[in-house]
Amino acid sequence: MELWWPLLGAAIPALIAGQAIRVKRKQNEEKRLESTRGREKSSDDIFVCERVCTSKRMLKKVGSFSKDPTPDTCVTVCGVSVLDACTDACARSVCVNQHQVPNWNDVCLRRCQSECLKLSTSSSA
Repeated sequence: MELWWPLLGAAIPALIAGQAIRVKRKQNEEKRLESTRGREKSSDDIFVCERVCTSKRMLKKVGSFSKDPTPDTCVTVCGVSVLDACTDACARSVCVNQHQVPNWNDVCLRRCQSECLKLSTSSSA
């Protein structure tokens, strides 16, 4: 039994650190989404257009939450904000087929939207 105490002492801080990293990532993602929501159209921009493709990279990021995707198809959607355009493009391309498990559809849209926003902010920066 004495042999387990050092292992337990090392495992608990590792679990706490892992949880802290996950919480920090989630907070950063929420902040990024909040800042994106604020990027509405300006006076000289009528629409913001985003292109989302069912590439291998996108499908890998979305995972199994995308049901029966058609590989290598793209959709370009315009909206009043980057967030709206990404959400609509994801719903029309990557997350078009609905799962029977409702939460999976939401996760598919969130993951696809997150990747679309990352690409949008990296190309505009």
